[in-house]
Amino acid sequence: MRTTLILPDALYREVKSTAAASGETMTSFVEEALRDALRRHASDAPARVDFVVVPTGSGGLQPGVELDDGAALLDVMEGR
Repeated sequence: MRTTLILPDALYREVKSTAAASGETMTSFVEEALRDALRRHASDAPARVDFVVVPTGSGGLQPGVELDDGAALLDVMEGR
């Protein structure tokens, strides 16, 4: 796929010269850099933890409140 990147001039020059010095095209250099960044991002992401929210106390939930609908719950909490 083709795309356009807008880079600061200094970064563009540095990428271009580094790619050329290592015998790579800019495309392959940028592709490898993006893949490395995605791998680092994925390994830095915290593990997902699923949990169940259960109402406690007396009276139960207010009418219309669904704990699995975060946006609707926030609306109720903010009085919307």
